[in-house]
Amino acid sequence: MGMYELRRKIDAIDDEIVGLFSERLRVCADVAKHKAQHGIPVHDPDREAHKLDSVIGKTDEDLRGYMQELYHRIFQLSREYQEKLTVQPVDRDARSRGKFGLLGERLGHSFSPMIHGMLAGYEYELYEKQPEEVGDFLKNSDFDGLNVTMPYKKTVLQLCATLSDAATRTGSVNTVIRGKDGSLHGDNTDYFGFLHLLGRLGARVEGRKALVLGSGGAAATVRAVLGDLGAGEIVTISRSGADNYGNIGRHRDAQVVVNATPVGMYPRNGETPVDLELFGSCEAVFDLVSNPVKTELILQAEDRGIPCAGGLMMLVAQAARAYELFTSEGLPDEVVHKLAESVGQKVRNIALIGMPGCGKSTVGRCLAELMRREFHDTDEIVDSGAGMSIERIFIEHGEAAFRDMEEAALREVSKKCGCVIATGGGVVTREANRRLLRQNSVIVFLDRPPDGLPVEGRPLSALRGAQNLYSERAPLYTEWGEHRVAVCGDPMKTAQAVLDAVCGAQVRN
Repeated sequence: MGMYELRRKIDAIDDEIVGLFSERLRVCADVAKHKAQHGIPVHDPDREAHKLDSVIGKTDEDLRGYMQELYHRIFQLSREYQEKLTVQPVDRDARSRGKFGLLGERLGHSFSPMIHGMLAGYEYELYEKQPEEVGDFLKNSDFDGLNVTMPYKKTVLQLCATLSDAATRTGSVNTVIRGKDGSLHGDNTDYFGFLHLLGRLGARVEGRKALVLGSGGAAATVRAVLGDLGAGEIVTISRSGADNYGNIGRHRDAQVVVNATPVGMYPRNGETPVDLELFGSCEAVFDLVSNPVKTELILQAEDRGIPCAGGLMMLVAQAARAYELFTSEGLPDEVVHKLAESVGQKVRNIALIGMPGCGKSTVGRCLAELMRREFHDTDEIVDSGAGMSIERIFIEHGEAAFRDMEEAALREVSKKCGCVIATGGGVVTREANRRLLRQNSVIVFLDRPPDGLPVEGRPLSALRGAQNLYSERAPLYTEWGEHRVAVCGDPMKTAQAVLDAVCGAQVRN
């Protein structure tokens, strides 16, 4: 058979593949509808594993590796297609219906454009304005609807012609709709968002003493929700009021603590308005900050085993309610939950830990390629900053100096969202590094047997021996890692295993 005939045969096969794969996706659409109706997660790892075994069993032995890679990709594309359908049950012509956005003073950290982009296809922009610009912007801009964030939630209220009940009661507006006559209607979807957050955590606030940190628009909303749910004493802590941070100790019996201030928000990660050590009776902690995913206040709550929730779920829920106001379309609760899961997957980093030479950098780059994410390697950051290799740093400055450089590099890169991060093998020797990673990352332990680890260019492995170093660090890797993935000979397959472990667990949760 000549080349022409062979190519015609391949073309015919490709035509058949296109038709069959298109049909597969159409069936996936029906599967997605069924799962959405019955609250079933999109990702079914057991089904995929069974299907892969079946496909491989029907494949010639010399082609099984190729077939395995092909079906891993087919599964991934099918999941993405189903998730898109279940997270975006909206009018595809929404883009033509209006112009929307977010008004605030500093918005570089905002997740709102991503969330609204996942909800619908309408235009959604960021409007950073100084206080003196807000009035003119609201009067003369051509938006159809806005979300409003700090510090303008109370400012905007004064400029609206009409207000919803929630906006009136809270004295705060975070959503503005322009009427056909050009007048502005103010609403408060934060009320719905915080109510949703409490419900998702299953927090009981009735009769509880609640401490609300902050006196701005967000705090007013929190107080309204807590009051409506029957909370007992609700105390507002401000910088200069009768109840302030100087005398907060007299409220150490608080059972619910809510941070409604920007303290701890990116880029000032690690700060906290209070130390939870003071509140021995605390039963629940909420932080309205959504970036980082886990603020220092939330990390403290986790350390103490106190039920807690950050602001990301609230942000998604209030955005979904704003979408309903923008489009006059309802969203079922399960859609909001799926959206929150999807947003959580997108904004959290995946941080790889493990022994020196186990393949974190190589696997990390493959994972970043699979997920279309930025990749950061803390060893490379230290190398670049110091102008010398890590081995040279150890020789000339010692291990302690290197650990300081490593922690400094991690302190900055851990503030990022939606990235893949490869860490140095000894990152687990400092507990402070774990805290840095926990704020925005899912931590994955890449496990590779020590007898196969290289030691060249790795000073501690060469000095102590890879087996001894592994015995020392393996308990720390295991304790830090939320997932443990065995390293295989193919970095891309290991990266796929990491992706399956992380995304599968997040979908199930």
